[in-house]
Amino acid sequence: MSKLVKDFLYEKESYEIRGACFDVWKQFRGMFKESIVDNALTIALEKRGLTVECQKRINIYYEGKKVGTYVPDKVVNNEIVLELKSKPFVNKQDEATFWNYLKGSEYKLGFLINFSPKRLEIKRVIYDKARTEDSAT
Repeated sequence: MSKLVKDFLYEKESYEIRGACFDVWKQFRGMFKESIVDNALTIALEKRGLTVECQKRINIYYEGKKVGTYVPDKVVNNEIVLELKSKPFVNKQDEATFWNYLKGSEYKLGFLINFSPKRLEIKRVIYDKARTEDSAT
């Protein structure tokens, strides 16, 4: 019998974030610009009982020293970073940029969410292990 994974990082919050994204996408189907989707998502997240900070400034560190500031679209419950897109698809550069910004912060979980006209794309990124591995090399 295989052992079940019990440590799903921010499981309840992740479920609520995904649900809020689907609620917004079902109504708008990716037909509006990012700022409209952003505002609607804040309402949907708060309706689900989550605390939302928009455009929060996050310090980015290199070798323990602040080297800049990242401003994600949202921070949920002061634990999870959300970066929103509203374009036909998310490319590798979008993913790499998101990964690097999150890796330079102190957050353990982020979502790269694209409200595409064809489908909703949600990429859940856990990067605390990568940060630990990078610091060991």
